Amino acid sequence: MSVMYNRVALIGLGLIAGSMAHAMRRDGLAGEIVGTARSAETRAVASEIGLCDRVVDTAAEAVEGADLVVLAVPVGAMGRVAEEIAPHLAPGATVTDVGSVKKDVVDQVGPHLPEGVHFIPGHPLAGTEHSGPRSGFAELFENRYTLLTPVEGSAPEAVAKLRALWEGMGANVEEMDAEHHDLVLAVTSHTPHLIAYTMVGVADHLRRVTESEVIKYSAAGFRDFTRIAASDPTMWRDVFLTNKEATLDILGRFTEELFVLQRAIRMGDGDALFDYFTRTRAIRRGIIEAGQDTDAPDFGRVKPRKGGDAG
Repeated sequence: MSVMYNRVALIGLGLIAGSMAHAMRRDGLAGEIVGTARSAETRAVASEIGLCDRVVDTAAEAVEGADLVVLAVPVGAMGRVAEEIAPHLAPGATVTDVGSVKKDVVDQVGPHLPEGVHFIPGHPLAGTEHSGPRSGFAELFENRYTLLTPVEGSAPEAVAKLRALWEGMGANVEEMDAEHHDLVLAVTSHTPHLIAYTMVGVADHLRRVTESEVIKYSAAGFRDFTRIAASDPTMWRDVFLTNKEATLDILGRFTEELFVLQRAIRMGDGDALFDYFTRTRAIRRGIIEAGQDTDAPDFGRVKPRKGGDAG
């Protein structure tokens, strides 16, 4: 494919930004990729492995002359970074993000951006439990969805160009309202992560089961269900604080469903349990049929890469 953006600035160099760098380079979508990260260690690793064409020390320096700026930092830091880069953005540049929450990002970032800069929030629904500049890989977005949530006044041509970039990296792209995005993600991502963290916490507090037993005897259920509890704690802290209402709504609904199952188990109502599991199993199978997972035993997860990650 041809170059879509002459200079792309990646602010934050973790899994998503790193995978974008690999995918853009693989497909020739960017003329130059400039990256930066808050941590000097992360910048050093990114330079060492050649993740970007240039790695610079500050976000302000990274965005100089860039026609696409990608904010790949924790949601809670979006506003601060936007304020830092605003005076240095090129007229006509597009600013996007990859955060898991959209309404709060719109509220944080939008007020800082100058006239003539296109702001198009985005969220690639792809990831692993790994983080750091070594964790990225070019295939991460293939056949995964990226959701764009254009704000009022977003230029159609800028949205179309960003959509084409994501499609060039292999993603399926859809657009939706920011508030609806946050509700959808509370169901499909945020609440499941919270429950996974909680289940690990339950195992930790159940002193009759030792830590060594939890680790050694983790059958498929505990192992696969709690995999996402290995995700970056800073990112998920910010997600729950910035998508509070939707997450609490879905968590309340989950609690109600759990009470129904508790009652069925207590009352020995096997028919109710069978019917519930049959219905929910069909939904799970639908995820596989839609190509968003695989029925392979390890769910097609990416194996940890040699050398470890730097945060």
